[in-house]
Amino acid sequence: MSDLSLVLERSIDAPTDAVWRVLTDVEGSEAVLSGVTRIERLAGAGYAIGTRWRETRTMLGREATEEMEVVGIDPGRSTTIAAEVPGMRYRTEFELEPLPAVGGAAATLLRMRFSGTYVSPSWVQRLAARLTSRLGLAAARRAMQQDLDDIAAAAEAGR
Repeated sequence: MSDLSLVLERSIDAPTDAVWRVLTDVEGSEAVLSGVTRIERLAGAGYAIGTRWRETRTMLGREATEEMEVVGIDPGRSTTIAAEVPGMRYRTEFELEPLPAVGGAAATLLRMRFSGTYVSPSWVQRLAARLTSRLGLAAARRAMQQDLDDIAAAAEAGR
């Protein structure tokens, strides 16, 4: 069970393979995702289970760097990325679903599931989480929505 969870969806006017290419281009995400300021590959070539990178983002006015790892892939359909920071484990799952073609143009529904689980929280961490969880979830929701919009723009532009 996760302590924090969010699910967002976005329809994209591009075929699933175009969305998949944008989603799995680790180095390209620095140019695509407006919230990301730096990417540093740590392990793996291409995009496979075990691929790891450091991602630096601006959140709540501060830069935060986290190490990300691909922990699940169903090529062209879904991928799961995990991260861990002191006291918290995160998982982000992306699912791609082809949408019925309208006027001959392919489209994709991109679903993003985010979850966070506290790791051995102290009573101070539990209290702090209660006080700040609403703000943190709101910031995460905004960042996730921006990521979905950025991925959509890149896929629709044929990047």
